[in-house]
Amino acid sequence: MLFSIAKGDVFGKDQPIILVLLDIPPMMTVLDGVVMELQDCALPLLKEVIPTDKEEVAFKDLDVAILVGSMPRRDGMERKDLLKANVAIFKSQGAALDKYAKKTVKVLVVGNPANTNCLIAAKSAPSIPKENFSCLTRLDHNRARSQVAMRCGVPASHVKNVIIWGNHSSTQYPDVHHCKVNMSGSELACFDAVKDDKWLTGEFISTVQQRGAAVIKARKLSSAMSAAKAICDHMRDIWSGTAEGEFISMGVYSTGNSYGVAEDLIYSFPVEIKNKTWKIVDGLTINKFSQEKMDATAAELIEERDTASFLSEGQ
Repeated sequence: MLFSIAKGDVFGKDQPIILVLLDIPPMMTVLDGVVMELQDCALPLLKEVIPTDKEEVAFKDLDVAILVGSMPRRDGMERKDLLKANVAIFKSQGAALDKYAKKTVKVLVVGNPANTNCLIAAKSAPSIPKENFSCLTRLDHNRARSQVAMRCGVPASHVKNVIIWGNHSSTQYPDVHHCKVNMSGSELACFDAVKDDKWLTGEFISTVQQRGAAVIKARKLSSAMSAAKAICDHMRDIWSGTAEGEFISMGVYSTGNSYGVAEDLIYSFPVEIKNKTWKIVDGLTINKFSQEKMDATAAELIEERDTASFLSEGQ
């Protein structure tokens, strides 16, 4: 991720970059090694790299904050315990953003549970607009796009407008009812291109939902390269906008949405982006199959939010 940002893949080939790297005190020696490597890349756009373990240094005058770190779930850990640990982390980081960052800062939360962590950070930074906070579901979006592309035997760039609804968890809903596939120069609806409704409404969905776990099982580590690529895709689209007629998925503030999703959640929607501002794509028809799956993932997010609120009040 750092290499892609520093060489200009995210903010443009003419935008100088100052990277501020925040980590916990025991990791500072390792961070020094990362700094050396970045220096040794001799990247023309990279003006400075600042390693720190202090939030007041890390968040000072930021234009962009990418919150990658969170407490990982350990064996035998209850989801509630995981939420409790992350409430503390993201309350602290949200408050530091509120105090030190620019009010125009764009904040991307990656650390899981990403949606609820993002909501906590946003609520802890009352002077920064809620619209400036988003969480990463682009990895799920890219996974869905790639699965369809492989099935159709076309490059991933020939597949557009897949949607990830809801939570970045196994309840997420990868939806291809509005997806288009370019097959031999003709744009087809995904269901017409794939010609296998059973796969699209069954195995395809579960493959995307469970892909993170499958990667962990295979390599004993969570997604790294694909997650870094998704972070860069997400932030590049915020910075430069989405292509005409295309939308992408990201977790954004749900209040005021037209799909009946509960207010006051960070929920993944299809969005278009222009002038660094996202807008939920309205007017997409939702069938009963989709509605049930959208409702299920919303229910999980409501439960997470309410648990996090309870824990943050120290009750």
